[in-house]
Amino acid sequence: MRIGVLALQGAFQEHLQALADLGAEAVAVRLPQQLRGLAGLIIPGGESTTIGKLATMYGLLPAIEDLAEGGCPIWGTCAGLVLLARELVGYEEQPRLRLLDIAVRRNAFGRQVDSFQTLLSVPALDEVAEPQERGQPFPAVFIRAPLIERVGAGVATLSALADGSVVAVKQGRLLATSFHPELTADRRCHRYFLSLAGANSHS
Repeated sequence: MRIGVLALQGAFQEHLQALADLGAEAVAVRLPQQLRGLAGLIIPGGESTTIGKLATMYGLLPAIEDLAEGGCPIWGTCAGLVLLARELVGYEEQPRLRLLDIAVRRNAFGRQVDSFQTLLSVPALDEVAEPQERGQPFPAVFIRAPLIERVGAGVATLSALADGSVVAVKQGRLLATSFHPELTADRRCHRYFLSLAGANSHS
């Protein structure tokens, strides 16, 4: 199964490694033609404005929109979530895809020094968990993370913090997490995305 990782800036290498650990064929995507034949695409964390500008420069945004319209699963982590969001709170100039019916506030958890890790309940991960992993919380790493402030009618909340702040959602075959699963040794989020991509490849 070929899974692309947008490799313009940010934590793309860690996603490529996570996919390779799970036996997927991981492909670094920098140009529109590299999207052909993919079963799924990951948009990694990093600097969302920079990624958006580079994606615009290389003609990737319309190509990714076409990919999504064709039913290809797309997962955005941290900055990738921002790029997927239909609405940005207080910062509308950001180049983005507007595919996911959510409103997002960038850097809502503070600066780099305010980064933190917490254990999250993500029940959907039990679908792909090993027996010893079922029901276990996910070790979520938040680095200058965005916050999902509004969730559209067709969007399912997969996880929230203790205060109710939504940090993981799914809309059809679009997946988004405020945190960085690729920065942990826990591969359940990547397995979950591969399950979406596997369903896509057989449709």
